[in-house]
Amino acid sequence: MKSLRHIFLYCIIFFTHTPIASEIDNSYQKQSLLAVLYKRTSAEYKANTYQIYASAKNNIDNALADKSWTALVNQVRDYQSLPPAIILDIDETVLDNSEHQVRSIKNGTNYPIGWKDWVSEESAGALPGVKEFLSYANAKGIKIFYVTNRTHDLEEYTRNNIKALGLPLDEDIDVLLMKNEKGWTSDKTSRRDLIRNDFRVIQVFGDQLDDFISLTETAKSINERKILINKYANMWGEKWYMLINPMYGEWEEAIYDHCWSCYPKESDRVNQRLKALE
Repeated sequence: MKSLRHIFLYCIIFFTHTPIASEIDNSYQKQSLLAVLYKRTSAEYKANTYQIYASAKNNIDNALADKSWTALVNQVRDYQSLPPAIILDIDETVLDNSEHQVRSIKNGTNYPIGWKDWVSEESAGALPGVKEFLSYANAKGIKIFYVTNRTHDLEEYTRNNIKALGLPLDEDIDVLLMKNEKGWTSDKTSRRDLIRNDFRVIQVFGDQLDDFISLTETAKSINERKILINKYANMWGEKWYMLINPMYGEWEEAIYDHCWSCYPKESDRVNQRLKALE
């Protein structure tokens, strides 16, 4: 009887602290469960990320030697004599926020709930391969810019997190350019333009199309966004590097016609997802 009592108590504790499948099923976060598991558990994701940064590292010397090399489609004239720079997004490009996604699934919450708390912990890890890549680029004298849509009020936490991981973060000029800082919006074009005035950008990294081109150009239908990949085919894998992010992003917004409010109910969004399969 004593052992049965212990088992009973254990079950109470376990189910009190573990999300039940039916509870997750009733949450909007249910759709991200496999995506988060893919990032957190798959060897394939880790291999892909290593592969991207290793490939980029192998292209650095060529980019430095070729003064006509630029990763910005609107680079200013006479940029050849400018010092080299690299632009990276932060979330799911440099820093891994999958732990925040795990918490959202378990708690049945959606962004932005819990986001600021997570960032303030300053505990996000670095993606596989990024530290080795950035260390190599930094040793080559390349200026490293982080262009993120984390809001400006999170800058101190973000700066501390990057430094704690031993990633390069220069302080002679502002290299951490955040949303709402100096009036910057979600469209990163103006921040890229600011950098291109004084630097020859040789590589750009991100997990969303708008990390590379304007938000106006990328906020299109699913098929139109795919056509953009063909339009810039000469950039991918040489000057532009896309990190895989199955957890969230503009790709999902495209499923809902970039109008979340048009599909307020989860059932409406499910129908859109099923429709997209066709």
